[in-house]
Amino acid sequence: MPLASQQSLFAEDALDDEPPPLAAEAPARSETVPIGVPEIEIRTSKRRRKSATAYWSGGRIVVLLPNHLRGRDRKEMVDWLVARVLSRRPGAASSDRALHERALRLAGRYVPGAEPLSVRWVTNQHKRWASCTVDTGEIRLSHRLRDVPEWVLDAVLVHELAHLVHPDHSARFHALADRFPRQSEASTFLEGYALGLDAAPLCRGADDGRAAPATAP
Repeated sequence: MPLASQQSLFAEDALDDEPPPLAAEAPARSETVPIGVPEIEIRTSKRRRKSATAYWSGGRIVVLLPNHLRGRDRKEMVDWLVARVLSRRPGAASSDRALHERALRLAGRYVPGAEPLSVRWVTNQHKRWASCTVDTGEIRLSHRLRDVPEWVLDAVLVHELAHLVHPDHSARFHALADRFPRQSEASTFLEGYALGLDAAPLCRGADDGRAAPATAP
């Protein structure tokens, strides 16, 4: 299911630090999923039918989902809600300086030999998530990544760091980039995330009473 259509069916506004009232809820099943930093706790309830929400609780994010949500729909909804909550509370990479420091830590852990001299957010990259210049050691990340989960941001950074060592898409490059354990999973997430971003203007146009372009089945 495309991210945009999910949002209209299930997503409530994410709350900052204040959980929704649970007194009227049936006992919920809880699980903790290590999606990255911070820790994500997923709770499901049979009484929650068509809505999902997420909020901060201490240092973790709690996600409340309908019990019937399963598989890919469930995973994509969790990722989208977590991204919304993270966007409400600035993360460790909210500034260029913090982004650079994050890249340096990732380089030390996953990409030996990579020495990024500059890592910054840019607003002029709408067709790619990130880019780098090997000669200057500069890495640029699209502002569209500000709302993604941190593990996805880390995967993109490791990808660009690997390009500083191998400026191609050779087997050696992929072997280095894939040292980040969720590299392939991040690529899948970004494919769906891009579809959601592209669909958002069409959804807003429909909500405003403007006709959206028809698409072929």
